[in-house]
Amino acid sequence: MDLSFIKKPHEYTPRRVFSTTGTDWQERVNFDRLRRDRLARAKAEMEKRDLGALVLFVGENVRYTTGVFQGNWKNNIFIRYVVLPRGADPILFETVGSDMECAKIDAPWLEGRIRPAITWKWSEGAEELMADRMADSVYDVLKEHGVQNEPVGIDIMDMQAYQALTRKGLKLVSAWPAMSAARVIKTPDEIELLKISSAFGDCAMWKIKNEWLKPGVKESFICAKVNEFLYENGFDFVYDIIVASGGNTSPYRRWHTDKVIRYGDLVIVDINAIGPGGYFVDFVRCFKVGGKPTPQEKALYKECAESLEASLLELKPGNTTRDVAEKFPVYDDDKYGSVSLQQFAHSIGLSLYEGMWISRAYSLTHPAEIKPNMCFAIETFAGHPGLEQTVRLEHDVVVTDRGPEKLTIFPLEEEMLS
Repeated sequence: MDLSFIKKPHEYTPRRVFSTTGTDWQERVNFDRLRRDRLARAKAEMEKRDLGALVLFVGENVRYTTGVFQGNWKNNIFIRYVVLPRGADPILFETVGSDMECAKIDAPWLEGRIRPAITWKWSEGAEELMADRMADSVYDVLKEHGVQNEPVGIDIMDMQAYQALTRKGLKLVSAWPAMSAARVIKTPDEIELLKISSAFGDCAMWKIKNEWLKPGVKESFICAKVNEFLYENGFDFVYDIIVASGGNTSPYRRWHTDKVIRYGDLVIVDINAIGPGGYFVDFVRCFKVGGKPTPQEKALYKECAESLEASLLELKPGNTTRDVAEKFPVYDDDKYGSVSLQQFAHSIGLSLYEGMWISRAYSLTHPAEIKPNMCFAIETFAGHPGLEQTVRLEHDVVVTDRGPEKLTIFPLEEEMLS
């Protein structure tokens, strides 16, 4: 792409959003390139770790390496898998029946590398038998490529599967260091797809504020309207729409209820959804429903916004996750040495939580490098005991060579910040 006029990579410009349809007159998201680039990254990380193969059951890893998607429902129930031998292309083991026939039709780029998956979960007394058959199918591929005696990375552990694979004499190790390293750095097409999802997320927030949110509607109504809007616009899956109003914001209840939204409520809305190209949007805004914000509400909003912006500015190449975490407010992450997912940042992509988390629980003492083309959802919270209601905010961000660029650009509330 000629960048002489726009002066920076197209994928780093949130106002430059491609259509979701194809055309002959413009190079948009190039899905052939997307599949090639993702597979190349997975292969490169395998080589770095001297793995003979990867065995992948997690649906997002299946999609990352093969480009095949058949609904979110089958992502993590062990009914399909991929074997990626070193120096070869992936072999997809797809659920038998119509699913396998759909994969043959939908994925010509696999060039016939589709075999019947053997399922073993929930088969009662036949679990060991079925798991052994699954292990046989994996071992056959490894032997065909001469890597059966080398370390094999596996991405999710089921005891029956583990026992069956080890009975075959396989040396199993974790696949996550390789897959996380591959997926946490986004290709240009991945960033374009994250931008498209963010654009629809921004539109949904506008509709929430200007069309749907009013005293007398329920939290569940807002959740339903966002679901309707996103599915009408081709989203793969609406993962969760969190709507918390009034007292449900303190302590923050991270699910919707059928509570009626009252005049004067603060309402926190968190959109988590997979866009039409398979990539997540995850961001939060907080609105005042009717009336003027009180001084306390404005102070809480500013507290949350200022910590969010300060931590976001640290997402730049050369910094580490410690630089980001130092800007997060002290919270229960410090008190308990665990992750609250409140003062927090996480990689985002095909998965909601992809590759890298940033928390004061460990990032202060175990920093990781921030690199270009990482994409994060970064979120902070003004949560204190005794508050009637409170504030939470979140942005989606891409790390560019010049620093962070917001992908979600629906504005914060000016009245709250004045």
